Amino acid sequence: MGIPVLILGESGSGKTTAIRNMDPEKTGIYMVEKQRLPFRKKFPMTIPKATYEKIAKSLGQHTLKRYVVDDSQYLLVNEFFDKAQIKGYDKFTEIALNFRNLIHFVNIACPEDVIVYFLHHIQTDELTGRVKAKTIGKMLDEKLTVEGCYDIVLKTEKNQDGWWFRTHSTGNDPVKTPMEMFEDDLIPNDLAIVDTKIREYYGMEEKE
Repeated sequence: MGIPVLILGESGSGKTTAIRNMDPEKTGIYMVEKQRLPFRKKFPMTIPKATYEKIAKSLGQHTLKRYVVDDSQYLLVNEFFDKAQIKGYDKFTEIALNFRNLIHFVNIACPEDVIVYFLHHIQTDELTGRVKAKTIGKMLDEKLTVEGCYDIVLKTEKNQDGWWFRTHSTGNDPVKTPMEMFEDDLIPNDLAIVDTKIREYYGMEEKE
């Protein structure tokens, strides 16, 4: 049973940059929309124009222990535009189902020491100020609460001291982590640190 992890943040807030310290030989990257990483380090296993089919096929091979889907909301957006000419509301159910099924695939089909990071944009409610994972509108939100599919949800944050991941909710966002996984509300914006903490918490000893 693999572990899906949701990383939320605005565009340019450091989601993709957080990959920079991951081991290139041990990390696979699925580029859904962008084709280049925002740093010089090269990752040999990078799949451009990633689709549900490409991601599921790759994950099914179990060759690595950590993967990143960048940016996962475009799986929803691209399917929405592909089906833009289809009338009716059933397509929204299908779009929600396909995204949920990918998360379930990670949960069910991946080995227990495989972690898949979903880097995802956010949107803010204009009335309440509450932050949530970005989808393609209220109709899809009625079918799927994206954050509810994950046990670990982090959010990028920037202040005068630097770039961070928030590990505990402020009450106005869907951030959540298992009890005692992270002591600090803010940790460095670094997926390598996050990956280590998750593996330590669940007792995943990685064999070289």
